[in-house]
Amino acid sequence: MKNKEYPKAIKNWPEDDRPREKLLKYGEHSLSNAELLAILIRTGIAGKSAIDLGRELLNKFKSLRMMSGVDLSEFKEISGLKNAKIAQIKAAIELGRRMMSEEKAFHGAVKSSADVVDFLMPLMRDLKKELFKILLLDKGNRIFEMVDIDLGTVDRVNPSVREILITALKYQSPAMIVAHNHPSGNVEPSESDKILTKDLLIAARAMELRIFDHVIIGENNYFSFADEGLIEDYEMEVTK
Repeated sequence: MKNKEYPKAIKNWPEDDRPREKLLKYGEHSLSNAELLAILIRTGIAGKSAIDLGRELLNKFKSLRMMSGVDLSEFKEISGLKNAKIAQIKAAIELGRRMMSEEKAFHGAVKSSADVVDFLMPLMRDLKKELFKILLLDKGNRIFEMVDIDLGTVDRVNPSVREILITALKYQSPAMIVAHNHPSGNVEPSESDKILTKDLLIAARAMELRIFDHVIIGENNYFSFADEGLIEDYEMEVTK
């Protein structure tokens, strides 16, 4: 059977084949990734339908997940994608990531690094630049706030110890867990990661704040300073 050939403008297609109408009639699960992207893109350009643009996006980035955290300039390499369309696509992808994180969210006290990683992994594993977050805990070791402290480059983030502690004091949090990602996927901590963690522990101790862990998120894997015994080692050094 030959593939259907339609005019480029989707508005001229049979109603059942238009992405928006198809979604409303048959449900979102009936649409391909290109068709879902076409709904976000809304309109094409001369010679290209919105679905054509959706297909170009998938050809360029290979998957929806790979579009996450991509710089605007890479989207603009596709003719027909301007700021408004790109913003809609990036907003939809971010909502998807947050939805996955919500599904992994836990209730009650944090008991292990795995609790934190399940929550952070969907939010951080696909970022193309390093991002440093602090998870603020209450007296029952429950996370009540998450704050982004610094957005770095592809291989470095440089958060301020002072800003981290000021944030904890602002929210009156007695303890925290800090985390950042490694876009390379290699979760082995750098020397600067170790120095930051030690400096943060020293400064926090002076202010009677606890640092329970520093977690590094990679490609479906992670490194926990607490699990590796480094938090305990640093605390012992501080008390000597």
